[in-house]
Amino acid sequence: MQLIGQYDSPFVRRVGIALTLYGFAFEHLPLSTFGDADAFRAHNPLTRVPTLVLDEGEVLIESAAILDHLDEMAEHPLIAPSGPARRAALQRIALATGTADKAVSFFYARLFGTDLDAGFAARCEGQIMGGLAALDAQCSGRTMPWWHGSAPGHDDIAVACVARFLSEAYAHLVTLTDFPALAAHSKAAEALPVFQAVCQPFIPPS
Repeated sequence: MQLIGQYDSPFVRRVGIALTLYGFAFEHLPLSTFGDADAFRAHNPLTRVPTLVLDEGEVLIESAAILDHLDEMAEHPLIAPSGPARRAALQRIALATGTADKAVSFFYARLFGTDLDAGFAARCEGQIMGGLAALDAQCSGRTMPWWHGSAPGHDDIAVACVARFLSEAYAHLVTLTDFPALAAHSKAAEALPVFQAVCQPFIPPS
């Protein structure tokens, strides 16, 4: 398999971490959707990350769809199979990835747009901070080392990846210490070997 995209994207990173934890062999192609747009478009017409090329040549896009396929292949999926535990995990993932989606789109608006409406900017920043506050509340209510149990699951991974991304891409706005439970979650995750192996400092597009 080939995982296409750079690890400074929380969406690519969470797929890379899952692939590694599952023990699936894969090649990482750190193509940029900007600098390598033509090469990327050959695999994904949307020119978005992540993209996973399966051994048979089939191409999967969007992190949730990719992880759904990997879960079908895995002996022990990184999420509960059904019931309240699964719904709770999916809700945490939705909070994390939804916050990241808003942050990515607003980042591009700030980078490439001109004369952004102040009300729109304030609304976007409020959504980002609201997402972080919700994730912090989720972390503070946890009674186990990880939501998934003794080791991280998809929700643990998504929340940690998004926390790091936001702290780097929005350093002017986001200080993780303002969200102590989320900061502790991020610190514990980033100390794990798999998080250190699947990692890249944020590189803004140009």
